[in-house]
Amino acid sequence: MSAQLPIEAISQFSDLHPKPGHIRFQYGTAGFRTLGSVLDSVLFRVGVLAALRSKKLDGKTIGVMVTASHNPEPDNGVKLVDPRGEMLEAAWETHATVLANASTTPDFIEALETLVKTAKIDLSKPARVVYARDTRPSGPALVAAFEDGLKALDAEGRNAGVTTTPILHYLVRSINTKGTKHEYGDDSEEGYFTKLSGGFKKLVSGKPSLPPLVIDCANGVGTDAVTKIIGYLGDSLKLIPVNTATTTPGALNNACGADFVKTSQKFPPSVAPHLKAGQRACSLDGDADRLIYYYLDERSQFHMLDGDKIAALVAAFIVELVKAAGLDSEIQVGVVQTAYANGSSTKYLTERLPVRCVPTGVKHLHHAAEHFPVGVYFEANGHGTVLFSPETQEKLESHEPSTPAQSTALNHLLSLTQLINQTVGDAISDMLLVETVLAHKSYSGIEWDSLYVDLPNRLVKVIVVDRHAFKTEDAERRLVSPKGLQARIDDLVKRYDGGRSFVRPSGTEDVVRVYAEAVIKSQADDLAFRVAGLVYDETGGDPVTRPKEFI
Repeated sequence: MSAQLPIEAISQFSDLHPKPGHIRFQYGTAGFRTLGSVLDSVLFRVGVLAALRSKKLDGKTIGVMVTASHNPEPDNGVKLVDPRGEMLEAAWETHATVLANASTTPDFIEALETLVKTAKIDLSKPARVVYARDTRPSGPALVAAFEDGLKALDAEGRNAGVTTTPILHYLVRSINTKGTKHEYGDDSEEGYFTKLSGGFKKLVSGKPSLPPLVIDCANGVGTDAVTKIIGYLGDSLKLIPVNTATTTPGALNNACGADFVKTSQKFPPSVAPHLKAGQRACSLDGDADRLIYYYLDERSQFHMLDGDKIAALVAAFIVELVKAAGLDSEIQVGVVQTAYANGSSTKYLTERLPVRCVPTGVKHLHHAAEHFPVGVYFEANGHGTVLFSPETQEKLESHEPSTPAQSTALNHLLSLTQLINQTVGDAISDMLLVETVLAHKSYSGIEWDSLYVDLPNRLVKVIVVDRHAFKTEDAERRLVSPKGLQARIDDLVKRYDGGRSFVRPSGTEDVVRVYAEAVIKSQADDLAFRVAGLVYDETGGDPVTRPKEFI
C-alpha cells in the first residue's frame, strides 16, 4: 500500500479532542449514546473512522447521524450508516469501540494503524461522508469535532444540516445508487419528500378523505420534516402538528413523543386539548424514526396502537394486494417480530402469513426481513419498515396484469415501494403507510384496534449482580443458564390462563428484564412478579431492590 496515514494531521487534531479518562464508550445498536457533554473525543474519532470505512468500500459514501433519538435532551450520540442506508456492519462496531476507548493520541494512532492493517484498507482510495444532526443544543459542537476527524484524513464531507435520522439514511442510499438501475431517489430532502408524498397521493387517489391526524412531533427534528411534508401532501391528508417547540430548552421528548406514549401507556398531556372521541393521533420520537398511534373511544378511554398493531395492519394489507395482483404464488410476504411482540399479534399474523421471531434489536429484525420477498418488521416500540427484495421490485415492474383489478393492485404495490423508506424505520413514511391502509379500509382507530385484542402484559426489571450469568436461546425466549431456572419459569407459566413469560439480560445495564402476559391483567402482573422473584432468589439480586418495587 503506497499511501500512509497522515499521522501528523491526525495527532494535531486528536490533541484538540482528548478522551475523558473516567469513561468507557460502547458502540451498540444505537451507536454511541451518553451525555452530550462527554462525547467530543468520540465524535472526532468517528469522523476518522467514517473516512476509513469509506476508503475500505472504494470511496462509497458513508452516513453519520448525530442524535440520541428518544433520550432526554442532555444526551446525545452518533451512529454510522453503511452505503445502502443500512446499519454499520457488525465487525466495525467493534472497531468503533476500540478507537473510542484509546486513552491517548499515541494509543489512538496505534489503534488506527492496526485497523488499517487488519481490515486491509487502501488509504489511496477517496473518502466521502454525508452527515446530519438533530435539534439538541449539544449538536453543533459535536458536529464541529466530527468535522475535525474528516479534515484529519482529508475526507470529502457533505453536511446535510439539521434533519431526521431516516432522511439521512435515505440520502446515503440515494447518493450511492445515483445513475444505477437501483437508483433510490434524488439525493436531497426535496427528493425524499417528493418520493414519499408522490407514492401516498397515488395510493389514496379516489378514496374518501380521512379526518385530520394530530401528530406529536416530540419537540424534535421531526417538526421541520412534518411542516415541510404538509406542503407536499396538499389536500390528500390534513396534519395537525403539536409539540413543535424545537428551541425551548428541555422540551425535547419531555412528557411527549413515541417513547413516552409506549412506556407510560397514555397520551402526552400536551396532546389532550386536540383529542376528542374517535380522534386518532400519533407520536414521533426525537429523531423521527419511531411511531406510535393512539385514539380516544366514545368514553374518552385511551387506546394505544403500537408497532405490533402497525405490523398487523400493514402486513395483512400487503398480502391482500399481492393476491389481488395475481402474484401470491410468486411473492411471499413475511413478518419478523421479537419476543416482546404481544401474543395476540403473533396469533393474528401467524394465521395469515409466515412469522419469524428474532433476538431484540433492529439489526436482527432488518436482516431477517431481507430473507423474505416482502419483509415486514416492527418492534413494539414503533420502529419498523417494509423491505421489498430487488427480485420482488423487478417482478413488480415487469409483471403483466391480466385484468383491470390486477393492474390496480399492481400499481398500488409499486406506489408502496415509493412511499416506504426501505433503509430504516421512518416515522413519517410509516405514518403515511398507516394512513394509506386506513383510507383503503375506511377504518377509524377503533376498527383498526379491533383486528385483535392485546393480551394484558407486564414488563419489569430486576437489578442483578451479574447480568452475564443469564444466557438465552430460541430468539431470547428461553434461558439456558442459570441452570434449572427455565424449568421453574415453565412450571409457573402453566398456572396462568394464556400465560407466557421470558427473561433476558439487558444489553446496556446490570438488570434482567422479565416480560409476562396472561388473559387477565391481574394475572399478567402476578406472573411477572413471581418470575421476577425466581430471578431474584436464583441470583441474589441487589437486596436494595426487591422485585415487587418494579411491579
